[in-house]
Amino acid sequence: MLRVLLRTNALDDRVRKTLVETLYTQPTNLAIGAITGVLCSLVAASYAPDRIFLELALLLTAIAAARILMAVMLPRLRNRDARRMELLYEFGAFTYSAVLGVFAAMTVWYQLPATAQLLMVAYAIGYGTGIAARNAGRPSISIGQMILIFTPINVALWNGEDLAHRALAVAIVLLWIGMISITMKVFHTLRDSVAAAETSARLAEKMQHLARTDVVTGLHNRAGLNHYLVEYMSRRRAMPNLALFWLDLDKFKDINDALGHQVGDQVLSEVAQRLRAQAKQEAVIGRFGGDEFILACDVRDRREAETIALAVLADVTRPIRIDDDRLEIACSMGIALQPDDGEDLETLFQGADLALYHAKVNGRNQISFYDPSMSRNLVRRREIEAELRLALQRDELSIFFQPIVDLSTGRIRAFEALVRWFHPVKGELRPDEFIPVAEETGAIITLGNWITAQAARAAAQWPDDVTVAVNLSPLQIKAPGAAMGILNALREARLPAHRLELEITETVLLDHSKQTEDFMAELSAAGVRFALDDFGTGYSSLGYLNKYPFGKIKVDRSFVSGVNAGKKSDAIIRAVSGMASTLDMQIVAEGLETIEQVQAVQAAGCTLGQGYYFSRAVPDYLAGMLLARERERLDGPKRAIA
Repeated sequence: MLRVLLRTNALDDRVRKTLVETLYTQPTNLAIGAITGVLCSLVAASYAPDRIFLELALLLTAIAAARILMAVMLPRLRNRDARRMELLYEFGAFTYSAVLGVFAAMTVWYQLPATAQLLMVAYAIGYGTGIAARNAGRPSISIGQMILIFTPINVALWNGEDLAHRALAVAIVLLWIGMISITMKVFHTLRDSVAAAETSARLAEKMQHLARTDVVTGLHNRAGLNHYLVEYMSRRRAMPNLALFWLDLDKFKDINDALGHQVGDQVLSEVAQRLRAQAKQEAVIGRFGGDEFILACDVRDRREAETIALAVLADVTRPIRIDDDRLEIACSMGIALQPDDGEDLETLFQGADLALYHAKVNGRNQISFYDPSMSRNLVRRREIEAELRLALQRDELSIFFQPIVDLSTGRIRAFEALVRWFHPVKGELRPDEFIPVAEETGAIITLGNWITAQAARAAAQWPDDVTVAVNLSPLQIKAPGAAMGILNALREARLPAHRLELEITETVLLDHSKQTEDFMAELSAAGVRFALDDFGTGYSSLGYLNKYPFGKIKVDRSFVSGVNAGKKSDAIIRAVSGMASTLDMQIVAEGLETIEQVQAVQAAGCTLGQGYYFSRAVPDYLAGMLLARERERLDGPKRAIA
């Protein structure tokens, strides 16, 4: 028996706590049993001539009252200790049972009237058997109560001379053995049920944890972020602001593509560790998806949020060494504050997302706080995005052509194709309004192909010595089948490939993409020409000129008509012109607006010029008129001589 009791006590703490709590369930039942015992003892004491019976009845009443009070009050305590609650219940149960057993035994021993004996012995037996089932969750208490109740009664009955008393003592012993068996069976069933429920709860808790945790970084995933942010906001301290930091690793895809996803995962894990190190202890940190991270914490003001952001950015962008590779990591960050930028989480997320977008557009690897103007710009961008896809179908877009002139002869050598959008309601929209939107949404691929096709059709009507120049977006170049699309446009327009010139900027070449090299090599082999646009505004690497098949350099207008135009810019133009002459390349000066600028760039060595001095961009029919007038001007003297 002792071995069984020891084994039942060696329970899992959580199971034990649950079983102890069953002792305090339904205190009404315990109160009814205790009150019944009090009434029975008081009635029995009224038959007894000795005062000790009344004193025992009052003691039983006091113990019953204390037990009822504990049963009601203890479960309401916040910091409940299972072991202490069990000991308190055990002390009350054993004390009550001991007094009850002694009282019932004394009614037999002192031979009180038969009704008093029957009343107390019957109640004691009923209470002992009933409480055994109720307290089966802790069998040591149930069995201990039966021992304390039945032992004194059996001693008193066995010492009596009446055979019926001894028979009743034997019956109580048999009942006792039977109740122990029932108690242990109920306990095992209850324990197994509770243990199974606890195991299921733990498994559910573990599955829930896994469902809310990112497997790569160990941070919260998107679902976990939503859950814990709501929870955090409900219990956060009374700080004036909640700051939401949205981080995005710049060009992380290049790491995955170049070194593999395993290295990429190591980078993400390292970034997660750095975020944990920099964040406040109570902050919520998670991986929102891909290479994006969220950090949320309380801040006193915007200045503290900026301090945290700068520290996080500095730590995250430290070089990471993985095996033999030293990786440079750049990071953009958007920040939104509650309540200034939004009262609820959804609005706060939108603000941080817009701020992140703004940080990327402004050059990446920087932080940006949300500003209401960003929302207005977003609304306008979305309007433009939705309407741009319909503009092609509605013929709202047109191609204008700006001439590129030979500075030595004044003849038009080429036209640059420029797109214009005449909206039926909003009027003319500037290219710098809708071209960036087209690039962000991917619509630039469709738009660029349309511009190339329209420009090729127009150029097919011009003299054979006049070419057409078209600007290309980086997305167009990287789109599948980009070179084939351009060749098909030339074929459909019946325009020779050498009469098409594609202008690309240095930003296209920065990533040294093989895809870009193959694109240029395929079109160059077909006869298409290439020009390096906006030369001087980027890295201006001479390696580009040696590596790629450029036949023309376009000097950015800032060197000609910008605020920095002057002796230094003239010297730069002269140097570039000398280099171009050596490489047998043409050089175009953009942004020419006055005769003085034309003379200056010509003296500096530029061979071609473009700008308002010669002409603004004009529709295709006016471009044809310009060419016709030029031909009349140049061919008129020849006919007169003939």
